[in-house]
Amino acid sequence: MSTMQIDRLLDTVVKSGASDLHLTVGRQPTVRLHGGLRNLQTKTLDSDDMVGLMKSITPERNQQELQEEGGTDFGFAYGDAARFRVSVFRQRGDIAIVLRQIPNRLLTFEQIGLPDMCRDLVRRPRGMFLVTGPTGSGKTTSLATMIDYVNTNYDRHIVTMEDPIEYYHQHKKSIVNQREVGNDVPSFAESLRRALRQDPDVILVGEMRDLETIEAAVRAAETGHLVFGTLHTTGAAKTIDRLVDAFPVTQQNQIRVQLSTALIGVLSQVLMTRVDTKGMVAGYEFLVITPAIQNLIRDNKTFRIDSMIQTGKKYGMQLLDDHLWSLYSKGMIAADEMIDKCKNQTDLRNKVHQAGGVIGRPELDDEDAAAEEAAAKGDS
Repeated sequence: MSTMQIDRLLDTVVKSGASDLHLTVGRQPTVRLHGGLRNLQTKTLDSDDMVGLMKSITPERNQQELQEEGGTDFGFAYGDAARFRVSVFRQRGDIAIVLRQIPNRLLTFEQIGLPDMCRDLVRRPRGMFLVTGPTGSGKTTSLATMIDYVNTNYDRHIVTMEDPIEYYHQHKKSIVNQREVGNDVPSFAESLRRALRQDPDVILVGEMRDLETIEAAVRAAETGHLVFGTLHTTGAAKTIDRLVDAFPVTQQNQIRVQLSTALIGVLSQVLMTRVDTKGMVAGYEFLVITPAIQNLIRDNKTFRIDSMIQTGKKYGMQLLDDHLWSLYSKGMIAADEMIDKCKNQTDLRNKVHQAGGVIGRPELDDEDAAAEEAAAKGDS
């Protein structure tokens, strides 16, 4: 299979707006479109195809890593059309490849529906702003939007550390230096240590994976930098617990105190398939750190944060489940998608039933839907 072939596949991905392309032996090339997988109408791939496809896009250094480690990740630009984040790995002795499309076009706050309060937080001279959520929930896009907002409106030195770099930022009013972990610098922790000598105003830490990185990020926020970071947690309260739990028990009180003063906000998000139009929509939970919330973090009472978010609407705070319910009520997402992605399934299930709705799958045909409805009536 020639390079011509990979170009044709990537063209299809870009034109259809698919988020991912999956290539593996024994199956046709498959794209992820609006959350679901669809086969492309081409031949089923065999071992030789996969080796050819891999070689046509994988840099030497990464081919070596694939040999030694059984897997490798890298990013590459596909002309001006898009960038791709690529994962190549071995499975059953063959090669498989997954390519994630990273759009070139940076979006605005309005386009991705970010809470307005984010604008106020990203203007702050110091503090830590966390964006959290499962893999593929659009954290990178939200962060890129915020970095672009700072870049467009303020004169700052922005240093990012990413693995790999996804969105490319041009210098606008700010200077943006983007460091790729594994390419420009060996690790997040090392990059953060160095960053403090680079006169940064804003630091983006792609992933706060380990104790060393979390410590360095908190220190940077305390010493007068605006630090953006990401974690794979769902919900604001859980995010704080996760950070504290990364530390040995003897240090946990200390880090609670540090976090209570360093944190300025936590944005937690999930991505869902829309039913009213094509495409995806993000559901957000948003926590703004007020003095009352600082006290809860310091006193290890994170379990009370959710009820504070509920009463903190005037600060722009919102609970994930409340936002999901409003998206469902507007007919933007299906009930089952809401239930799958929410934090408290029982509550929302009851709300749906009380409102006379059915938690079914909208794509089921009428007979199935009728049967489900009858079953649901039997349950309630």
